[in-house]
Amino acid sequence: MAVPRLSMNDSDLYQRRQHHHPQPPLPPVPTKITDPDDEIGDYAHVEPPQHTVTTTRFSDYSRTAALPPARPRSSASAAARKKTMPLGEAVCKRCELGFEPTEQIVNSAGELWHPDCFVCAQCFQPFPEGIFYEFEGRKYCEHDFQVLFAPCCQQCNEFIIGRVIKAMNGSWHPACFRCNMCGKELADLGFIKHGNQALCHDCNARIRLQGTGRYMCHKCHGVIDGEPLRFRGELYHPYHFNCKACGIELDSRAREVKSRAGYTSVELNELYCLRCHDKMGIPICGACHRPIEERVVTALGKNWHVEHFVCAKCEKPFLGHRHYEKKGQAYCRTDYHMLFGNICFVCNYVVEDEVVRSLNKAWCPHHFACSLCDQPLTRKSKFFEMDMKPVCKKCYEKLPHELRRRLKRLHENEVRRDDL
Repeated sequence: MAVPRLSMNDSDLYQRRQHHHPQPPLPPVPTKITDPDDEIGDYAHVEPPQHTVTTTRFSDYSRTAALPPARPRSSASAAARKKTMPLGEAVCKRCELGFEPTEQIVNSAGELWHPDCFVCAQCFQPFPEGIFYEFEGRKYCEHDFQVLFAPCCQQCNEFIIGRVIKAMNGSWHPACFRCNMCGKELADLGFIKHGNQALCHDCNARIRLQGTGRYMCHKCHGVIDGEPLRFRGELYHPYHFNCKACGIELDSRAREVKSRAGYTSVELNELYCLRCHDKMGIPICGACHRPIEERVVTALGKNWHVEHFVCAKCEKPFLGHRHYEKKGQAYCRTDYHMLFGNICFVCNYVVEDEVVRSLNKAWCPHHFACSLCDQPLTRKSKFFEMDMKPVCKKCYEKLPHELRRRLKRLHENEVRRDDL
């Protein structure tokens, strides 16, 4: 059923006033229409006695998101909105019904709405704090606009309102799209795709040089053909620096002083040539032959970096633990006893206290026992050898006669060979 369009002449209030006041009424004041470029909405309130329209502006009512882009308006529609429209002919944009003279009117970009009709096109709820987003002729609250149209950042998984970076098969906030190696923002610098990573130009050049055995200077970003100079964790051309003390141009043999007793903070974390560095009295590591800037380990008549003072056998650093010296070499406890000490034949542990030596082997006193019956043996116990293992007299006598005869002959031959 079609709803008839009403005008001011059809309202009951107008008819009653015409009956009691035969004089002709004043013509209605045209409703204020906002400029087409103004995206801030207005409320229009009409007071009947004066027949005027009061427009109340509220801040930031019609905010349009950068993404998706707003529908462009034609010049013809903009010109039409600038024309005045009598209140009696005005209708709601949504329900197409007219307005009562005392009724509140929402004016948004030249379109008039009932307050109850000016709602989100998705959830049909009023816009929180008057903020809405317009897309393809529909108005949405911020939440529904984000869910329906706003892209999701690949890094932080948050909705993106505003500028969007489209790269690496995803969408990113400008602050979230960074180099995977150095963390530099790439939004305005550009990037290079390396595998599944986005890299800045400097990091990409550094990776390309890794396969060639050459390095890139951290200062001029040029290729280092010769030996690089390492300073504060980065690689440089040596000619970019001069000695802190004498001012001479440095080469790759320059030394960085990080910490040293008796020197101020200004003199530290600087580069020195070899001559000036040697005058500072900094100890040199006995393993890598480089200066020791931090903790020093003194052993075997030399100075060592903590991580370079290691066992001569297993090469594990001692890190402050006890070491054993033998012929100018340092050994850990296990390797020292394995090479020069006593290792129990049964438990393979180091025998530090009393040791039983027999059959060219070392034994813990409680592990020295008959290999057949496990009866403990002492230094005074009589035992026989069988397969280089001790056998008590009781077990030996239980062996077959022929086996005992062969063992006896084998023992006599070994004794005779030792005498020769």
